[in-house]
Amino acid sequence: MSIFIIAEIGINHNGDLDLAKKMIDVAVESGANAVKFQKRTLDKVYTQQELDAPRESPWGTTNREQKQGLEFGVEAFRDIDAYCKDKGIEWFFSAWDVDSQLLMRQFECKYNKVASARISHMPLLKAIAEEKKHTFISTGMATDEEVDAAVALFREMGCPFELMHCVSTYPAKVEDLNLKCIYTLQEKYGCDVGYSGHETGLATSVAAAAMGATSVERHLTLDRAMYGSDQAASVEPQGFKRLVRDIRAIESAMGDGVKRILEAEKPIAAKLKRTEDL
Repeated sequence: MSIFIIAEIGINHNGDLDLAKKMIDVAVESGANAVKFQKRTLDKVYTQQELDAPRESPWGTTNREQKQGLEFGVEAFRDIDAYCKDKGIEWFFSAWDVDSQLLMRQFECKYNKVASARISHMPLLKAIAEEKKHTFISTGMATDEEVDAAVALFREMGCPFELMHCVSTYPAKVEDLNLKCIYTLQEKYGCDVGYSGHETGLATSVAAAAMGATSVERHLTLDRAMYGSDQAASVEPQGFKRLVRDIRAIESAMGDGVKRILEAEKPIAAKLKRTEDL
């Protein structure tokens, strides 16, 4: 089964639909399998105190204004839905609250995503699992008990899923990535395990693919210098194209593990393995 590569647009579009479409174009040109967005109901996810807190941004001077500026509404997602269908690429989202999950059902996306920050939000997980769609569950910041509970719920509700090893710092330090957790999660839960990376550079994400990750997700941006908290942990267009190319090369190189002599090796063996003069 081919590694499922996700271009996480998230909120890197900065509330600009044209920027979002340009990033979708990059994902298509790169050969990614899907693009992903995020959806929040601000008053459900954040407290009034958090939303009223001061914060300078292109949209105003409070947290609420900043977050409203980054949030796409239903009409924008209708445009994204049509655009992705026209471009022939899957799209889906990570909802941060039950209301958002229910609202976004109208688009009938093929996949769901549980963001690391929401893995302990059991009402949201139940709303996701009842849809019975293949769900990517990120495990950044999660305790063993939280992952146990999420896995148990999805199995109890008969919803297909895979875990994603993740370190939720932006950007993540290479020495903190702990890629061997891919093996740990595979062994403990007996399920597919992907990788959601927030590091700078590409080599470690390619290494995750070589270690058996069934999916790889990286944030995509048009320019890492753009406004936004996720931009520094994102990959620019040329880098994303190299990432997809290198992951596909790794897939091709891994083979089936059966030791054999290639037809192309036989004439070389006949020439180099002569023993009569020894």
